[in-house]
Amino acid sequence: MQRNRAESPLLCPLPPADALQTSPHGLRQGRPAGRDQRHHHQQPQPGGAAEHQTGPVIDMPVPASFNDITQDPSLENYIGWVWYEKEVLLPLRWLQGDPAPRVVLRFGSAHYYSVVWVNGVQVVEHEGGHLPFEADISSVVQGSPDPLCRITVALNNTLTPHTLPPGSIQYMADKSRYPKNYFVQDTKFDFFNYAGIHRPVVLYTTPAAYIDDITVTTTSSDSVARVQYQVSVVGSTANSLSLSLRDQEGKVVATGDGAVGELKVLNPNLWWPYLMHENPGYLYSLEVKMQAQVGEVLLEDVYTLPLGIRTVHVTSTQFLINGRPFYFHGVNKHEDADIRGKGLDWPLIVKDFNLLRWLGANSFRTSHYPYAEEIMDLCDAYGIAVIDESPGVGIKLPESFGNKSLQHHLAVMEELVRRDKNRPSVVMWSVANEPASELPPAAHYFKTVIAHTKALDPSRPVTFVTDANYALDRGAPYVDVICVNSYFSWYHDPGHLEVIPLQLTAQFDNWYKTYQKPIIQSEYGADSVPGLHSDPPMMFTEEYQQAMLREYHSVLDKKRKEYVIGELIWNFADFMTNQGTTRVLGNKKGIFTRQRQPKAAAFVLRDRYWKIANESSCLPPVITSHSFYLK
Repeated sequence: MQRNRAESPLLCPLPPADALQTSPHGLRQGRPAGRDQRHHHQQPQPGGAAEHQTGPVIDMPVPASFNDITQDPSLENYIGWVWYEKEVLLPLRWLQGDPAPRVVLRFGSAHYYSVVWVNGVQVVEHEGGHLPFEADISSVVQGSPDPLCRITVALNNTLTPHTLPPGSIQYMADKSRYPKNYFVQDTKFDFFNYAGIHRPVVLYTTPAAYIDDITVTTTSSDSVARVQYQVSVVGSTANSLSLSLRDQEGKVVATGDGAVGELKVLNPNLWWPYLMHENPGYLYSLEVKMQAQVGEVLLEDVYTLPLGIRTVHVTSTQFLINGRPFYFHGVNKHEDADIRGKGLDWPLIVKDFNLLRWLGANSFRTSHYPYAEEIMDLCDAYGIAVIDESPGVGIKLPESFGNKSLQHHLAVMEELVRRDKNRPSVVMWSVANEPASELPPAAHYFKTVIAHTKALDPSRPVTFVTDANYALDRGAPYVDVICVNSYFSWYHDPGHLEVIPLQLTAQFDNWYKTYQKPIIQSEYGADSVPGLHSDPPMMFTEEYQQAMLREYHSVLDKKRKEYVIGELIWNFADFMTNQGTTRVLGNKKGIFTRQRQPKAAAFVLRDRYWKIANESSCLPPVITSHSFYLK
């Protein structure tokens, strides 16, 4: 559960918003550095936070990656500490009262290790990008005679074998070829290591006693739905809770009270995925109201949670939503765009959702990390089903399967489940992408992570995405759905489209015979350079990308009648990667360019997805007019 307060001013909404400085002790990729660098977990020790900074000062917009904002190539590939700082004037009503309100500083995400000070006092540190963290700063700001609030953030994007995603610093010891202490950041994933404050930073208030968390689960039959809820309150034991559930017309359809209970909804409107119902993404509003006595004062806190009523169930051959078979015809994506990198961009988000609906896609996987809450909000509202994936990408080294890595992975899953557990769009958790799951330690590692995730949320299936051999994968016995990545005639037998039918059929048959679990083709695809053509099809042309898709689809059409429950193209749009001999300004496997223009493959996929939707007797929504809503 996250807080959304109407009176919360944005801390860093517009450029130029913040001063960004690079630390003299930071690491610069591909450049000499002294042996006294402070690595990922070695926290900077400011005396008043920013006094030790001596690097260049840059106006830096937030949210945004810092890498592509300037013309400085050293900042583009910078590895190490960077500093953000901003001063804001707090409303006096936030600083007064008996009891005074609780003042909270919240970060949507920052990559990857963060230390935050307010008025020179450290208030929080957090490990891991992609997920929110916050700090109660009441005692700091309310104890200050000045309403001016100085917020300082130190970020370090260095990756180690124990971070998610993992990485390592590789020093080049050959002094005849490299300067002294020359190093590179080595990673095992294929997207650019963008860094910075990527999502909104807000200040908000609550009463001294407040609603801390809400958990809801739903079940339904033909005529009645049940909403089980649990509410936790912090700051008072003498409190009362009342709940009301409203439909989209504002009518109250159920009420309850107390911290734990059940609401019954007669003739419910269920949450359905896009193209599975004429009214997809139906959301109720659950209003939770708390009253608490603190001293002589009666405090009130109100939180409204969007709520979708739906069920998810997995059999040996099907994925069921509300008891009906669901076939994932969707995409993999990245939070990636020109200039802002992984920074939140509302126009781009809305454009992507319009493209998804044009494509006839009903789902996507958050490859390879949790996406912004704003994106998840639209998935709930539009009926886009989501496989919600942790940042567990590139887990390849044996040391990344040790206890230190495992404990961090468990903590990340706790953060992810806490954030997204109430979202109807999230239909499955994915704990990793393409790990070295054939290694012996992988069995204990994934058994533990998957069991922990199921304990946190028993209502959803759990998977991870594999590219290992079916006979050697040590994590597959513990998943509910087999998700397989394969790139036949691209990374394997490149240029030979004729091998796809045989190899893809064998892939599916081997996995299903071994595990008797439904299968998703979680990645497949080919690079294509926009405007590059050849006949017969040659690699990197638009024709080759089209031909590969059609070869995969011919096999998928047979297997989706049996036990294959989904197909997710790699990728929705081209995205940036590290430079390399196989990458020309990034990964070109998108069916859309990085600027969201369609390649020829987009039309192949669109025809297919709408055909699948119509075969399933889905009812596409009819758009009769364009109504614009201010977000």
